[in-house]
Amino acid sequence: MTAIPPRLAPLLEQFDFARERLVARMAGPVMDSGDGTDTKVGPMTGEEFRWEPVPNCWSVRPRADGPGPRATLLAGGGAWGRDAASYPHPWPPPFTTIAWRLSHLGEMLALRADHTNGTRALTRDDHPVDADVTDAIAAFDAGAAAWRTALLGADEAALDTVGYCTYPHGSDAEEPFIDIVWWVNQEVLHHGAEIALIRDLYRERAH
Repeated sequence: MTAIPPRLAPLLEQFDFARERLVARMAGPVMDSGDGTDTKVGPMTGEEFRWEPVPNCWSVRPRADGPGPRATLLAGGGAWGRDAASYPHPWPPPFTTIAWRLSHLGEMLALRADHTNGTRALTRDDHPVDADVTDAIAAFDAGAAAWRTALLGADEAALDTVGYCTYPHGSDAEEPFIDIVWWVNQEVLHHGAEIALIRDLYRERAH
């Protein structure tokens, strides 16, 4: 394994913390409250996973049902797909369920890992969309583990290499790899925060 470059070390530490905290926030039984103490949290249910707090959400759906409101296709592979639309995307953006956000994160991590140190050939059609909450959490964690492995193979030269990752659905071809690492972290952080907020809203929905 390549020694971790000093510039990468804090980003890797941040990624590890965000990943661990998000998985615990979804699966329980406890999560880090942010100050090092444990907070009890129940595991996410399937109903919560696909809960639509407002009308016309984007979510994951059986492929046989076709795309949801304002979507033009179902992305991903398998019997289920994730609501999507060809460019230009709908504006304002549709509100997305936890299922949609988690599928997006898992796919992004798995494909970016493959396009960094794998076959560099996987497409969205190769990545299954999970309808089951437990499977979706496991898929996210597997994608995060694959991305982490890809990061551990990057040396100082790789961090400065434009196009080191060939992921086709981002700015990877135009950016130094260190900027892509930063971008992935903020994706996990901001979608993780959104998922946590939706969990809180679901818990309080009947109050």
